[in-house]
Amino acid sequence: MRLKDKVAIVTGAASGMGASTARIFAAEGARVVVTDLLEDEGRAVVDEIAGAGGEARFQKLDVTSEADWDSVVAETMAAYGQLDILVNNAGVSGSHPDKLNIETWDAQMNINAKGVFLGMRAVIPTMQKAGRGSIVNISSISGFVGQDFVHMGYNAAKGAVRLATKSAAVQFAADGVRVNSVHPGIMPPMRSSMLTADPEVRRKMIATIPAGREGRVEEVAYANLFLASDEASYITGIEVPVDGGFLAA
Repeated sequence: MRLKDKVAIVTGAASGMGASTARIFAAEGARVVVTDLLEDEGRAVVDEIAGAGGEARFQKLDVTSEADWDSVVAETMAAYGQLDILVNNAGVSGSHPDKLNIETWDAQMNINAKGVFLGMRAVIPTMQKAGRGSIVNISSISGFVGQDFVHMGYNAAKGAVRLATKSAAVQFAADGVRVNSVHPGIMPPMRSSMLTADPEVRRKMIATIPAGREGRVEEVAYANLFLASDEASYITGIEVPVDGGFLAA
């Protein structure tokens, strides 16, 4: 098992890429802390993992709350005595039809960018003490290029995640803490998707992908698995696109 004896926190794990990551991590031997604002859905993921023979627990988490983060880390340490992996997956879509909407900008910065920083801030001291740890930050192809179907705040926030990842990787490598980013391409619509859930918009988006299809959530989860595992022990500060060739075109 690739994550045997490891403990992982996965944010936004009640659905989509986060839920897939939690399931796959558990199947590979990790004890998984499933976190989300959606309690019923999150607990259902925990039940599914337990039913498959894995080990998981749920904790409610607002990634913009320092107090919530402190609680999640404290409860994880109380339950398991260690913390090896954080997958900063939680986020909201940026496909607001009003391209100049300031509330969307604020939400993107607060959830998609600051939420990732708060996650790193919460776990790194514990990882430093242990002399090891792996953080996987979920960014996006939107962190590389401008796009006409998302609010500029989404591009800006995902770009912030990309560079904050590199910064953290450099600053904490000597402590044994690795920090990498994964950049999904066009995936199934999120709960918060607006324009990108429109079938015609999606048709145009998919037409730009060399592979000719949208991605599957487990394809992102397996990239997360590799970076979280000891197989990637000499890898830090890198960007892994999971995008069907979009950024290469």
